[in-house]
Amino acid sequence: MKAYPQEQARLHAVVEGRVQGVNFRYYTVRTARRLGVTGWVANRWDGTVETVAEGPRAALESFLAFLHEGSPAAHVTRVNFRWEQPTGEFADFTVRYL
Repeated sequence: MKAYPQEQARLHAVVEGRVQGVNFRYYTVRTARRLGVTGWVANRWDGTVETVAEGPRAALESFLAFLHEGSPAAHVTRVNFRWEQPTGEFADFTVRYL
């Protein structure tokens, strides 16, 4: 049986709630790296957290589930997200400063 590569995807999300000052970015990086996805996470000026991640669709589904929970001290009220075409531009998952 021939093995086919997993479908690659790109997730762009903005997380609302108490998500800054609660180690949200740290846990996001840790989760992304554990799942094997690449991209970035950043605090935004309006108190939200933005992230772009690429990888296998199944891994990104798990990453999205994490975003709805957040770090232990976070209180996520909403996750706005969209699926996009992957670009392959990332080598790792990092914190960005906007």
